[in-house]
Amino acid sequence: MTNAATTALLLLGGGARAAYQVGVLKAISLHQPHNKSLPFKILSGTSAGAMNAAALACYASSYPLAIKKLEWVWKNFTTDKVYTSNLKHFYRAVLLNLSQATNKMTYEQSISLLNNQPLIELLDKMLDLNRIKQHIEKGHLNGISITASAYSSGDSVSFFQSHNTIKNWHRAKRRGIQCQIKLQHLLASTAIPMLFPSVAIDDEYYADGSVHQYSPLSPAIRLGAQKILIIGMDQPPPQTMVQNQLAPTGGAILGHLLDSIFGEALTLDIERMHQVNQTLPLLISGAQASLGYRKIDALQIHPSQAFNDIAAHYYNKLPFSVRTLLRILGINKATAANSSLLSYLLFEAEFCRELIDIGIQDGIERRDELSEFLRGE
Repeated sequence: MTNAATTALLLLGGGARAAYQVGVLKAISLHQPHNKSLPFKILSGTSAGAMNAAALACYASSYPLAIKKLEWVWKNFTTDKVYTSNLKHFYRAVLLNLSQATNKMTYEQSISLLNNQPLIELLDKMLDLNRIKQHIEKGHLNGISITASAYSSGDSVSFFQSHNTIKNWHRAKRRGIQCQIKLQHLLASTAIPMLFPSVAIDDEYYADGSVHQYSPLSPAIRLGAQKILIIGMDQPPPQTMVQNQLAPTGGAILGHLLDSIFGEALTLDIERMHQVNQTLPLLISGAQASLGYRKIDALQIHPSQAFNDIAAHYYNKLPFSVRTLLRILGINKATAANSSLLSYLLFEAEFCRELIDIGIQDGIERRDELSEFLRGE
């Protein structure tokens, strides 16, 4: 039997799309006892996935309760609980950066299209991050990692909280720093460049963790994972396709960049994992130990439906100021399905509930596979 302490849950980014993760997690919880702790003792989160991972860590002693709390938040979201349009601040920051002033205040200006102060207040109200330490001490949780991207070094930095036997690590373009997970780590991990302001931690500025995350599996493996359940965001092609060959708008380009940031690294990292798994049987046990390699099993669950078309149906649910910003970027009601940007920003209850329902259905359809994976062989 595989020890549950070696099973990890990996939740990647995707903005409002992360509501899908809650659906899959709920499907798993339907077959768990009411008082059961998390079926995965290692949590690794990036961007919006970091928020979900932190919420699970705060309620690690009761998995059904953790899902109930998460589901309530996502099903009652409105965009103004996450961010507000920040054009005035954006133009002010541009003018300051174009000026010849060289004082510290000028350099600390953060150019961001959106103001995430509502998200700060929501997370501070909903999450008691001090409970993570208690759950680790009581054995309900082995460790949690929150990944952000350092602007100055370009490193992928995983802030992790675990038992003291796990030390900091430093590899090419990625680092692990043991600390107590705080609100600033979540905000750093979710700071999508240009959309949300950067976050300063220990004299270094950070952006969304997906930007330089070339090895998404690494933090979970470093925390001791032998099995990793991955709830990803790769989707089937949308039904609505561009009907002409006009050049893409700024919004379409930005959506394409976000798709690349949030999705491509995982595919490459899983390919490397499979290559290592295939190589290990060719090595003697001593060589395996000296290299620090071990076999890792992974199970991926991705959405069965494309989100762009779904998001387009809820375009008018966005606040007027946000729709104005999207129109500046070339996205309106008629063209919304041609860009994935809307599906990242649409923190509205109707959209989130539909994604949760898709996640539940996908989880139920793979129930046997999930049960076997989490149970062990």
